[in-house]
Amino acid sequence: MKNIGAPLQFQRYHSSIQDTKDGIPILDLNLLPDEWSLGKVSATCGNAAYHYVEKAVQLALNGDIDAICTAPLNKEALHLGGHVYPGHTEIIATLTDTDDFSMMLSSPKLNVMHVTTHMGLIDAIQRITPERVLTTIELAHQTLKAMDISSPRIGVCGINPHAGENGLFGYGEEEEKIEPAIKKAKAVGINAVGPLPADTLFYLAQRGDYDAVIAMYHDQGHAPIKVLGIDDGVNITIGLPIIRTSVDHGTAFDIAGKNLADEQSMVQALLTAITLANTKSHK
Repeated sequence: MKNIGAPLQFQRYHSSIQDTKDGIPILDLNLLPDEWSLGKVSATCGNAAYHYVEKAVQLALNGDIDAICTAPLNKEALHLGGHVYPGHTEIIATLTDTDDFSMMLSSPKLNVMHVTTHMGLIDAIQRITPERVLTTIELAHQTLKAMDISSPRIGVCGINPHAGENGLFGYGEEEEKIEPAIKKAKAVGINAVGPLPADTLFYLAQRGDYDAVIAMYHDQGHAPIKVLGIDDGVNITIGLPIIRTSVDHGTAFDIAGKNLADEQSMVQALLTAITLANTKSHK
């Protein structure tokens, strides 16, 4: 607050957190030393980050808070701190004992759910199974209905260029891994279409033909969202027993403490968390 000259005041708590009119309530777990450096990878800070996430999840599971909105997490610091997870999503899934979950990136023009996320492309293709694709489609359908879309239209990406083009590209991944999942989804009344070529599907979705796209791997889904506007993108973890949103960008340690960061994605993530919490409370 001193760095940006903000007049805001804080009210510090150490065990539980309460609403207060005396300032912004802060839950301080006393995990950081008095001196630490902005924008530097630190095992101490990585460990603290993990325990703050853990505490937030406990509060949400207990009903003490209505939603969690996370800022970026530095994975190198997290690992140095002794917590070897690919990222926030996997930590929260473990803490909530959730097996079936997915990442949803939401922007004003496009919603994208991922079958796989933080892994290499070769590993991702191996991890794509009909069961995993079906679970992601089902989670997308449930989430869109929770967002008051009564009859969600879901487009499913292929893995290969042109969605394999009838076996011309790839080794039959679309027929083996994706088509069985779409058939099962349709059988239970879910409006899922595909597998479709990703290069045209995202255009059709942002035009309004689909309410969501199922992406098969990280960059397939992230790139279109970020081209449309990284500042408006929000990351929602679907399938959890709690509400969790986040920004759609990294830690940007290179500009830490320089007053150069754009807050828009964080604002959108907070507003989305509020919307989801209000929708849930009215169900």
